[in-house]
Amino acid sequence: MRIVGRTVVCVTTPDVLPYGSWPSPIAAAEVSAASPRLEGARFVGDPSGQPEVWWGESVAGEGGRSAVRRRSASGAVVDVLPAPWSARSRVHEYGGGSWTADDDGVLYFVEKADQRIWRLAPGEEPGPLTPDAGDVRYGGLTLQHGRLLAVREDHTAGAAPVRDIVGVPVDGSAVRHPARLASLARGSDFVAHPALSPDGTHLAWIAWNHPNMAWDRAELRVGRLDGGEVVEWTTVAGGEASPGEAHSPLQPVWIGDDDLLYADDPTGRWNLWRLRLTADLHHEQVAPADADTGGPLWVLGTRWFAALADGRVIAVRTDGADALVLIDAHGTERVLPLDAVTRLSIEDTRGGRVLVSGAGSGGAGLWELDVDGPGAGRLIIGGASPWGEEWMPQPRAVTEPGPHGPVHAFDYPPTNPGVVGPDDEKPPYVVFVHGGPTDHVGGAASGKIAYLTSRGIGVLDVNYGGSSGYGRAYRERLLGQWGVVDVDDVVAAARGLAASGDADGSRLAIAGGSAGGWTVLCALANSDAFAAGISRYGVADLRRLAEDTHDFEARYLDGMVGPLPQAEKLYVERSPLTHLDRMRTPLLIEQGLEDRVVPPSQSETVRDALAANGVPHAYLAFEGEGHGFRSADTLVRTLEAELSFLGQVLGFETPDVPRLDLA
Repeated sequence: MRIVGRTVVCVTTPDVLPYGSWPSPIAAAEVSAASPRLEGARFVGDPSGQPEVWWGESVAGEGGRSAVRRRSASGAVVDVLPAPWSARSRVHEYGGGSWTADDDGVLYFVEKADQRIWRLAPGEEPGPLTPDAGDVRYGGLTLQHGRLLAVREDHTAGAAPVRDIVGVPVDGSAVRHPARLASLARGSDFVAHPALSPDGTHLAWIAWNHPNMAWDRAELRVGRLDGGEVVEWTTVAGGEASPGEAHSPLQPVWIGDDDLLYADDPTGRWNLWRLRLTADLHHEQVAPADADTGGPLWVLGTRWFAALADGRVIAVRTDGADALVLIDAHGTERVLPLDAVTRLSIEDTRGGRVLVSGAGSGGAGLWELDVDGPGAGRLIIGGASPWGEEWMPQPRAVTEPGPHGPVHAFDYPPTNPGVVGPDDEKPPYVVFVHGGPTDHVGGAASGKIAYLTSRGIGVLDVNYGGSSGYGRAYRERLLGQWGVVDVDDVVAAARGLAASGDADGSRLAIAGGSAGGWTVLCALANSDAFAAGISRYGVADLRRLAEDTHDFEARYLDGMVGPLPQAEKLYVERSPLTHLDRMRTPLLIEQGLEDRVVPPSQSETVRDALAANGVPHAYLAFEGEGHGFRSADTLVRTLEAELSFLGQVLGFETPDVPRLDLA
């Protein structure tokens, strides 16, 4: 206690405890429930009145079921789509755009079990809108000018799926008469972002073909509609419209009958562009910036900008972290306050009100903003830490030099209001490696990160070369170099942190899933930087991945490694399975048994090699889980297992979780 003036101030001296063993109120079960996994949101109701906010949410406690919910006038959260229905699309395997709704409260959704589109009106039972035609999937649902549009993916014709944009009758007549399901646009391997002009005469959409991914080379196409079907179309950005230039146009939005707004990256950054359908197809850039309004099109339905009714535009800007900007007709910009810094998506607009999803210091959330009002908007769901801000680590953006250029990352130091570490000890750190690999982390603490940092374990979240959010040049650093640049970059970031004195260089672990799991395995096979590894459904065999993976990513490796069969030797040399004799680092492997992207056989081969090499390891396989874990039981089990594993390998006690048995 000390006296300041006439005020008695109680000063609590924090406990000094070894890093990794700090007591924490953040339990694994709370982490799995604390931060919702949101899947779209909309205003629903009378446009002139006070509309409700509806949102999609993956419910971990119901096995990852994708519910559609709303908040009632009393503040209670009510299911619009009740169990056991689940709104989840499998188009491109990653889905997206699995539901939409009209202002009469009618819900249109893709049912996970059969991938058909269903209609649910208030007071009724769901009824199908698309026929039961085998393995046909729908996604990217959107209501535009009275028409329900969707992306259709048909797997019935053969090995290669056929995709098109369809108009879906909302009266259910296509169930009995499939010909009424009008195919509006086709003629490419992939389609996305259908946009119908206000007068109904034109359709714009994004198209791309193998071997490109949407962020490598894509086209913006505009077609003339006659009788509800595109009768002729032209490429207006990308493709033959932009010979010799790298274009990845995204998200066309009509702002007039012949006036189109879209995102494109010919400058190396995704910026907004305006196209007028005149004879010379006049393009002009809107509010250019050294930041991205756009990102990799993994999930259908993601929106990086929206045009407001008064002509202004609200847009996400990404340069490491995300910001929200309002752009007026003169190109003047104003940054809008928002308690989120990453994963921002413009979900819906109504007048000057906007629904924005994203993640901030309190985790994932959904906000409603008045673009002309004060403050950071009304929080609809999520977005706040249930443990208090004092338990959430403050991220520090760091850039470390690497052999291929600068490496960007976010450092989350150990954070506990009641405990500090010994002066003569440096904290252990876990290096997080995101998936994709064309993905991005933006500096927002999550419950999963706080689960570690509150116990005295630091987290370094790395945007290695190949990540989005820093422009095309940084993204393309990984072309032909997957398994090299990503590994070098995470090693450089980890060693840089240790060299600065912020981490114990002898107690560095690395963890990642999918493509991040690949980097984990490659790093353990090709460096000695890490004392422990955690691979979640990680890629281990490139040739097997090329053979087994789904069509969306079937040619992804052409750019990331090289085309087959010409580059087969490189596939063999890069694959961790080729170098299992080098893997001497303790490893925890986690795998979903229904994973169609990375089959369990890859993880099981790594497990068998570790057993043969006598390396401490554990293999956790989960029934009912695919490529990414959703069930609450799985999320709890993996968090607790990872903590126990880190404690055993890095040398600290973990008394509050079950002990993981290592083989």
